[in-house]
Amino acid sequence: MKHPAPARRSHFFALAAAGLLAPAVTVAADPATQNFDIPSQALSSALTRFSAATGLQVLYEGDIAERITAPELKGVYSPEQALQKMLRGSGLNYRFSNGNTVTLEKKAVVEPQSAAGVTTLPSVTVTGKAYYDSASADNPGYAVNATSTATKTATPVMDTPMSIQVIPKTVLDDQQAYRIADAVKNVSGVQAPFQLGYDGFVVRGFDLTRLEYRNGVRIPLSNFDLANVQAVEVLKGPSSGLYGRIEPGGMINVVTKKPQAEPRYSLNQRFGSYDYYRTEANATGALNADKSLKYRIDLSYLDTKSFRDRMFNDKIFVAPALTWQASAQTEFNFSMEYSYENRPMDGGFPAIGQRVANLPINRTFDYPGTRDTYEKFIADFNWSHEFNDRWKLRNGVTTFIFNEHWNEISAVGLRADKRTNEYWNWSGPRNTQQHSVFLDLTGHFDLYGTQHEVLAGTDYYILERTNSVSSVFLGTVDIYNPVFPPIDVAAVSGLPHDLNSFRQESWNGVYFQDQITLWDKLQIMGGGRYDWASTGNGNASTNVQDAERELRNIDEDYFSPRTGILYRPLPWLSLYGNYVESVGANNGLTADGSALPSQTAQQYEAGIKTELFDGKLLSTIAFFDLTKQNTLTPDPKFRNVSRAIGEARSRGLEIDVSGQIGDAVSVVGSYAYTDSEITKDTDNAGKRLPNAPLHSGSFWLKYAFQQPTLKGFSVGAGVYTASKRWGDAANSYYDDAYARLDLYAAYKQKIAGATVTTQLNINNVTDTRYYSLNSPSFNLPAEPITALGSVRVEF
Repeated sequence: MKHPAPARRSHFFALAAAGLLAPAVTVAADPATQNFDIPSQALSSALTRFSAATGLQVLYEGDIAERITAPELKGVYSPEQALQKMLRGSGLNYRFSNGNTVTLEKKAVVEPQSAAGVTTLPSVTVTGKAYYDSASADNPGYAVNATSTATKTATPVMDTPMSIQVIPKTVLDDQQAYRIADAVKNVSGVQAPFQLGYDGFVVRGFDLTRLEYRNGVRIPLSNFDLANVQAVEVLKGPSSGLYGRIEPGGMINVVTKKPQAEPRYSLNQRFGSYDYYRTEANATGALNADKSLKYRIDLSYLDTKSFRDRMFNDKIFVAPALTWQASAQTEFNFSMEYSYENRPMDGGFPAIGQRVANLPINRTFDYPGTRDTYEKFIADFNWSHEFNDRWKLRNGVTTFIFNEHWNEISAVGLRADKRTNEYWNWSGPRNTQQHSVFLDLTGHFDLYGTQHEVLAGTDYYILERTNSVSSVFLGTVDIYNPVFPPIDVAAVSGLPHDLNSFRQESWNGVYFQDQITLWDKLQIMGGGRYDWASTGNGNASTNVQDAERELRNIDEDYFSPRTGILYRPLPWLSLYGNYVESVGANNGLTADGSALPSQTAQQYEAGIKTELFDGKLLSTIAFFDLTKQNTLTPDPKFRNVSRAIGEARSRGLEIDVSGQIGDAVSVVGSYAYTDSEITKDTDNAGKRLPNAPLHSGSFWLKYAFQQPTLKGFSVGAGVYTASKRWGDAANSYYDDAYARLDLYAAYKQKIAGATVTTQLNINNVTDTRYYSLNSPSFNLPAEPITALGSVRVEF
């Protein structure tokens, strides 16, 4: 079959070019209006009511609003019209600092200077709640009030009819997280099974197949570094209505740090058990006088060994970024990531009978002197243009390149005697390239007394992956008395590559969404997406070029609907429900290299959300019922291949709480009851889904001392637990329930104008033994008690 990439690439560039031409278009619309009913009262009190009604933050200096009476405001106005009416005759002007902040001020006058020649600045009063979205760099707490991942629009979490949880940078810092798994352990219903060195997660019982998102763009085989990450988001349930091909359990999205106008610098040195050293540095600020051009750069270097024999990890990471505010309406952003990682492959322990082999947790079987390399590059360019205060266009292009070179000799096949493991090599390169582009138009308007927030968009991506390896039998090892057989590692790496494959995926989708508000308290969301997809695989024993010539494509098209409803009877309470469907092609390959059949899924969900303590404490209770057909699961007989089971169902309850209680206490807590079952399958009907414990949960609490003598000190602790987990779809083996305890202490102080934070985390204080499960051949022991210290300097 002819290679279809050139035509698809032209589609990619055509869509990108169409977006770049779009700023020349002008869209006219009237400002959004709403109903106001604010009695005549002191202007300061009226502004508080105005802020609560509109969500705008109002700032003013000193007491300029205290001795002014605002007129009655009653009727339908846009926020700006309402503000003009309230300020009429007050002698005050207003200006919008950004889309959500209004600053009040008197007419400009020349201020007299003090004798020292310094103007005394008045205090600033802030009216309204402190709301933070996922990208907010100044969020000091654990609560995030708004995110665009669930809807691709700037929607408060309380107005989103889906369950979405956000772990902000403050939590990541307090827990000294440096992997995505460290972040999502705080979220209900999310597990991180062993994925042979890659990021991989199970959400609501279903495997995400090593796929995550970065700023809303899909990135496969990611292994994200957290050095440039502002927040980690977990959106529960199918999201095909916006994102196309995605697993129905949910999606994990990484929000990266953005350049800031004010200069900031940070250096963080971490050190810990097993010769763990990690250095992080970042800098941001403006590059020109008017601060329209801003930069950021984040760096990290990891050098660590392990509690596992002969294991290590060396990794460098660099992430520069630029933002140009070309005008008040137009912004351009460019960012890059580069990482190079060098580490051996650790396959962990096999299962014997129904349990993971009972061996010393430091023991490894991967052959000495072998290691793999991983080189990743991401380039992302996006821009946005606001035609007016109602309509906005966004366009972005992302390139992802991931080059892996395996040089593994691994113990992968336990023989019938349950102690002799076979050595096979896995040597050669795998190269992945993905290019994606999106174009989104968002707007809002009023129609017959209803308010509409609309989205229309299209996206396209193409992925190509080549794999060329050798795999031969090289000897055996006794897992209870390991003596390594003599193997010439250099000679093995030069063996002919007899396993060659070529994979190509291309997806084009168009999507729409309308968020309708009625009577201020009721919101209805409807939309969907239509996809055209082509997925193909080719295999050959000779070379990659022959594998590409054997490419076999499967072409599909389908529609994925998405609906939701939300009722907000009180400012602090929301009730919601949704029904969503998804259709997609499976990532994996069968043992003979064939593509797996398409997966489909349907979900019903209902829940309750609360926002307490002026928006500082958020909670979500969600009930869900999710069914998926053609679920992907690892094939226990082969490495890096999969099989599909007929149908699986997952239903349950999830509870998440995050935020701050008073000035001293910050919490992140979760609980999940996940009742999963394989309902239709030739071999495994009635079995539970792998890595989906019936009960799981977490609770992290931090206390910051407020007494003057202890100011700057904080302490905390976290518990993470899960019940019994099965390791495969056949339920042939399992790991017991576990509970792990972590401790934290930190001291923050000012030294010579810099903020210095010293911190100590002790993880798994009780030295609990449990495993991350993958398949009967690969299961990794969790880290035992581990200490992590750090010194961070910020200025």
